[in-house]
Amino acid sequence: MSLADLVAARQARSAQAAAAAAQAVDRGATQPERVDVSKPAPSTPHAVTLPRSRPRDPLAAVKRKVHGALLEALGPALQSAKLSEDDVAQQVKGLLQEVIDAEETPLTAGERARLTSMIIDEVLGHGPLEPLLRDPDVTEIMVNGPDRIFVERKGRIHTVDAVFADEAHLRRVIDKIVSRVGRRVDEASPLVDARLPDGSRVNVVIPPVSLDGSTMSIRKFATDPFGVDDLIAFGTMTPAVAELLDACVRARLNVLISGGTGSGKTTTLNVLSSFVPNDQRIVTIEDAAELQLRQEHVIRLESRPPNIEGKGQITIRDLVRNALRMRPDRIIVGEVRDGAALDMLQAMNTGHDGSITTLHSNSPRDSLARIETMVLMAGVDLPTRAIREQTASAIDLIVHQSRLRDGTRRITHITEVTGMETDVITLQDIFTFDFGAGVDDDGKYRGTLKATGLRPQFAEKLRDEGIDLPGGLFGGDLR
Repeated sequence: MSLADLVAARQARSAQAAAAAAQAVDRGATQPERVDVSKPAPSTPHAVTLPRSRPRDPLAAVKRKVHGALLEALGPALQSAKLSEDDVAQQVKGLLQEVIDAEETPLTAGERARLTSMIIDEVLGHGPLEPLLRDPDVTEIMVNGPDRIFVERKGRIHTVDAVFADEAHLRRVIDKIVSRVGRRVDEASPLVDARLPDGSRVNVVIPPVSLDGSTMSIRKFATDPFGVDDLIAFGTMTPAVAELLDACVRARLNVLISGGTGSGKTTTLNVLSSFVPNDQRIVTIEDAAELQLRQEHVIRLESRPPNIEGKGQITIRDLVRNALRMRPDRIIVGEVRDGAALDMLQAMNTGHDGSITTLHSNSPRDSLARIETMVLMAGVDLPTRAIREQTASAIDLIVHQSRLRDGTRRITHITEVTGMETDVITLQDIFTFDFGAGVDDDGKYRGTLKATGLRPQFAEKLRDEGIDLPGGLFGGDLR
């Protein structure tokens, strides 16, 4: 059967269904109840918030018919493991024009181009999200149900007109994303972390946990990862701080990157990882692989959730323990959030200097409190002083990053862990962000990172490693 015959058959089936429905009405089928809009609606005990009305797409009906005919024509070719994505794309694009030509609805050149683009995005991409994923100005996509999509541009959240056809449409896109990385999402496991092929982070929550429909958050990663020059241009760090961090990584100091959600910790971790010499063996450990290291000798490990039977889970803690047996020069953990903190401290204290990790916190001091709490989550009965001694011995430097009110992401503290006094871990700030500089007419912070004038204790270690920093870097002469 040709494509034109296929489309004609689909239209004939639709006409037959409509005729059958009309006959049912003639035989006395129940008519829908008429509603008198002039009368006030009856009161209800609870107010219900309805979603905003969706913009009507005049091509929606044509799109559904053409999309269905295309899927029927291609059949299992879309799921064939023998065909590459490029081969499937060529088949889709070739057949799509034939199917559109067979469609009887008159279309202008602009409508034809738009329809072609939408269907290609639907079959080969992620439906209405695909244009947003291609937009370089969009840094985050937030889907709050099938008809509410928001994006972040330059640190600000905006709503967009793109919508999914319905909840089932959204779930199909979600299933396509999570299945690519061997994960699943269903009522038994309604939460999942996944990633896109470019490394962008995806989090999904579906009903019954999400009450207003399936939700999805996509934190986009640049195709060409940001480097240290980009962070300097963005104002995230200054050239002096970049030089200091480069020296600290090369000198094998253990670095902790802290900050709130969306503050840019992973981007900074990626930049700091780029300072690791190319001749060292690096093991990265993540929940969902996001780091984009350019070194030659990198082993990437990713945690695994339990299967449908509740078995087979591989946690971050399991991977950290296993990494110690892999002869790493550096261990880089994407984020510690549980008992893996204990194993990370042990790794830093047992010869794996130069390790880097991130965690969520509100300040450098709060980072230490969070590590203490997470170590206790490991189920090991350790006294508080022992945990703090391990922390003070393991971590050399804390890089704290914040997302400011103007939407920018800035490093606000470069803090050294200097040791212990009685039962308290002592810290000293080397650089801090100058909030006192105020804001400009656009509400942007004028401040930048400034040296506090304190000479860090690790300056001697840098010198022993043969790394000379310029005099005056810390507000005084290193010599």
